[in-house]
Amino acid sequence: MCAPGALVAQTLGGVDAPEIPPYSSKSTVLSPILKGINFEQRLGSQIPLDATFQDENGKTVQLGSYFGKKPVVLVLAYYRCPMLCTLVMDGAAKAFKQLSFDLGDQFDALTVSFDPRDTPKDSKTEQAKYLKVYGHPDDAGSWHFLTGQNDQIHRLTDAVGFHYAYDPRTGQYVHTAGIVVITPAGKVAQYFYGVNFDPQFLRLALVQSSKDKIGSVVDQILLYCCTYNPDTGRYEATIGRVLQIAGALTILLLGGGLYILHRATKNKGGPAQPA
Repeated sequence: MCAPGALVAQTLGGVDAPEIPPYSSKSTVLSPILKGINFEQRLGSQIPLDATFQDENGKTVQLGSYFGKKPVVLVLAYYRCPMLCTLVMDGAAKAFKQLSFDLGDQFDALTVSFDPRDTPKDSKTEQAKYLKVYGHPDDAGSWHFLTGQNDQIHRLTDAVGFHYAYDPRTGQYVHTAGIVVITPAGKVAQYFYGVNFDPQFLRLALVQSSKDKIGSVVDQILLYCCTYNPDTGRYEATIGRVLQIAGALTILLLGGGLYILHRATKNKGGPAQPA
C-alpha cells in the first residue's frame, strides 16, 4: 500500500506547458493522471536480476551484477525531472553521508532512470553531481546510475511497486518519492518515503537486510527492540521487548551489586592479620 503522506508530484517542463488552474480546497475530483500513482509495498518481491540496462559508461549490464554480497539502496528517478527527483537524490546523498557505514563497503547504491529518453551521458553527469553531495566525488564504483528501455524499466518498477505515468502535455512524469532497500539476493526489504531519510533508520534497514553480516551489537539490540512498520516506513519500539531488555539489565545490575557487596562484607569480616 502507499504510505500516508507519500509525495506525489506532476513536474512541469518548458515554457509551453499548459497553465494549471489554481488549487481549490472545494475540489474533491482527482486528476485522471494522478489515479494509481503510488509506491506500493511489495516486501519480499524479487527484482529482475536479468534485466538489462546501460551504466554511466555506456556499458550494457544486468541488474544482477550489482547484487550478491551487500544490500543495495535503490533510487528510482529520472534525470530530466526539474524538482522532485532532485530532492530525492539530494536526500539520499545526505543520508549516505550521515551514515556510519561507508558506501561501497557495507552497502552499494543504484539509481535507475525510469525515463527511456535519458542516456549514459546524463547518468555520468548525475553520478558526478551526487557523489559530490555525498562527499566522495571519486567513489564512482559504489553508486551506479543506469538508463534503459521501457520494457526493462517496467520490469523493475513493477517488481518494487513504483507506479508512475507520463504526461504528454508537459513531457514530464507524475510519480512518487522514496527509496528502497534491497537485500543482497535482490529481494525488496524496506521502503522509505519522502525526500528526507533518517540515517539511523536507514542503518537499521541495511543491517537487517544484510542478515547480520554488517552492524554492531548495539544494532542487534535496537533491531530486537524495534520492528519495521511498512505503513510508515519507520522503525517503531516494541514495548514488550523493551521491557524485557530493561528487566534483564536491572537483574544484571542488581546481581552485580549484591555480588560486590557480598565480597566486601566477607573481606571486612575475615580473620585479623598478625601485627
